Amino acid sequence: MLRVSYQDCFDALLKVLLKLGFEAERARRCAQLFADTTCDGVYTHGLNRFPRFLSMIQSGLIDIHASPALVSSSGSIERWNGNIGPGNLNAYHSMERAIALSREHGLGCVALANTNHWMRGGSYGWQAANAGVIGICWTNTLPNLPPWGASDPRLGNNPLVIAVPRPQGHVVLDMAMSQFSYGALASYRMRGEMLPVEGGFDSAGRLTRDPGAIEESNRALPIGFWKGSGLALMLDLLAAILSDGRATYQIPPIPERESMVSQVFLAIDFSALDPSHGALKASQIADQIIEHFHLPPHSQGERVRYPGYRVLKTRQENLANGVPVEPAVWQQLQKL
Repeated sequence: MLRVSYQDCFDALLKVLLKLGFEAERARRCAQLFADTTCDGVYTHGLNRFPRFLSMIQSGLIDIHASPALVSSSGSIERWNGNIGPGNLNAYHSMERAIALSREHGLGCVALANTNHWMRGGSYGWQAANAGVIGICWTNTLPNLPPWGASDPRLGNNPLVIAVPRPQGHVVLDMAMSQFSYGALASYRMRGEMLPVEGGFDSAGRLTRDPGAIEESNRALPIGFWKGSGLALMLDLLAAILSDGRATYQIPPIPERESMVSQVFLAIDFSALDPSHGALKASQIADQIIEHFHLPPHSQGERVRYPGYRVLKTRQENLANGVPVEPAVWQQLQKL
């Protein structure tokens, strides 16, 4: 594995985006989102996904010049059309707008239709937490998850993100509705490793820890079995209804052509409930919960990790030592 500085990673991404014709500020934001994702250790949705992003631009599935357009609004809730623009830029804009609405109303909700893959969903949770608000967002996806009791994929793994700001380290949950996302399956397969627990079914219908067998069967295991299946369905329903966009069954079941997905972004400004001490009280409550969460004993001899803890450690390490990149992907990027 090759390591490069964060700045070199950002600069290489920015150079390619500018060459493609991105407006300068949009290119910088897009490059930052990819670089930050890579720096935070989510390699499958950072630099390693950039070639697929470029392919979708070249095939016309992503319009680099398109920006979201407001469709309708009512108080704290708005509906936007993503116009098949870059998914990470559309998502960043939507969470930014939800945050602005929360400053005005206490709660902001932006539903986004006709957008593209948002890359790392956690990016928009960190965005909300850095702004000092609670962030909740989710997206539907192409059908890649069988409903519980079925063998064919009819649900999306529909990632859900929940973020709570905290000065000592934001708590950010970023999870798919499958036990392992398809990006995680690919990472395990590329490293030649088996999954730590069963992650899906092979082509014969047997539970397996073999990531390649799950990719081949397209039968990932929902989190919590039937509970994850039900949650994936509800997230799809809410995303499609609120945005007036496509549901999972209407999205092409081809990863390279996954487009026109639906997303929802929520922001909650708790200071609206207590303007004088809201932020301080929220931080104190979060600290107390995390402190209790960390109390010993720990069954594996390690400190219990809250969602986002590992990201903070990985970010610190990669900023100090360089961002790990796949040599082949990095070489490809240098040639563009």
